[in-house]
Amino acid sequence: MKNLANKITAVIIILALTVSCNAVKNANNKQKGAVIGAGSGAAIGGVIGNNVGNGKNTALGAIIGAVVGGAAGGYIGNRMDKQAERIEQEIPGAEVTRVGEGINVVFNEEAGVYFDTNKSDVKGTSANTLDRLIGVLKEYPDTNILVEGHTDSAGSDEYNMNLSKQRAQSVTNYLVTNGISSNRLTTKWYGESQPKSDNSTAEGKAKNRRVEMIIVANEQLKQEALQKTQ
Repeated sequence: MKNLANKITAVIIILALTVSCNAVKNANNKQKGAVIGAGSGAAIGGVIGNNVGNGKNTALGAIIGAVVGGAAGGYIGNRMDKQAERIEQEIPGAEVTRVGEGINVVFNEEAGVYFDTNKSDVKGTSANTLDRLIGVLKEYPDTNILVEGHTDSAGSDEYNMNLSKQRAQSVTNYLVTNGISSNRLTTKWYGESQPKSDNSTAEGKAKNRRVEMIIVANEQLKQEALQKTQ
């Protein structure tokens, strides 16, 4: 895990929590994408993240949007530490980052979740990887999950936006079909607008064809944390 993220989270959260409602108001349609599922603070946090991070870090925004803070936040963070460790144990290739009170998990071709060209169905290795993740999510039912779809730059903006939507929804549907409550899930998609790597190289494109998951405390865990730390 990238524990460095924990060291900078406090500063980031202080800055992010000063953002006014204009952060959401000023987000354009491409940044907002579309949202399905019950969701939580994660969906709104993702829009805030677009504005805080110049549209490049909705995952961080989602985690900030669900923050509790104080001793209760530390209680939640400890729970997230354990869950992040379990994900790393089950899926060694996944990029797992602990940030504040949440977890950011990146799945790309190297991490065992990939799609055939121009396809969005979950199968083969991707299904096996998600099955292992589902096992961990069931161990920690007191969390909500934001699923984000991203593509590389090949193809038009419109095509990639739709493809990222289909892939993100496919992952969400797979989780629900295999026992994860739809009430825990929010789904968003961003096409090619948020690359993590250089789209001019084959390696970079492979890393940009990804699904990210953001895991945050649900209301039950937040209330438990508040009660335990009073």
